Parts: sequence; C-alpha cells; structure tokens
Amino acid sequence: MPIQKILLVDDSKTELHALSEMLTKRGYQVRTAENGEDAWRRLQEEKPDLILMDVVMPGQNGFQLTRAITRDPQFLDVPVIICTSKNQETDRVWGMRQGAKDYVVKPVNPDELLSKIKAFG
Repeated sequence: MPIQKILLVDDSKTELHALSEMLTKRGYQVRTAENGEDAWRRLQEEKPDLILMDVVMPGQNGFQLTRAITRDPQFLDVPVIICTSKNQETDRVWGMRQGAKDYVVKPVNPDELLSKIKAFG
C-alpha cells in the first residue's frame, strides 16, 4: 500500500513548515505535531501511513516516543523514520533499537528522504 498520510513530529516550526511543504508538493497528506503529547493526540484522531520523528523535543523525546509508538499494537504497521540533527552512529543505532525503521540526518536531503518514504510504500 503506498504511503499517503504522514505524521510529522518536530518542535521546530521552521522544520515543520519546510518538510510539510516539500511533502505536500509531492502529493502526501501531512499532519503535524510539535511534541509527544500532540503526536499522541494526532495518532488517536487518524492513523498515519508513516511517521517522521524528530529526536530533540521538550518533554518526551523522539527516541522515547518512537519506542512507545512502535510497541503499541495499534501502530505496529506504521513505520517511523527518525529525522534529526543527531548524526552520531550511536544515535542512529539507538534510534533503530527503539523501533525506527530508518534514520535521516538534518539538514534533510529531499531526494534521500523521498526515496526512503517510497521504500515503505
């Protein structure tokens, strides 16, 4: 099933805007959340096909949120791609151990991100 609905979780309004615009222009339906609490609310409203997750956020960070989402039975089939400025190999490994299916480092290369999203569809 192709990816259509993406939940974008990031505490930066600039990142949310830039990524939303890039994805919307390519035909994706994008919903945004600025923190973990907001993300859970969005998840209850409508299940996305894929989640793009920042790591550094106030409150629950992206690693914790990824772990909670990927261990919740109702979201087992929703891939999470971590999208963060944390570029160390240990961060990537830790993110994948939390249940992420892929990992992208900011600043995002649009072609790289789009090919990773398409790989899940």
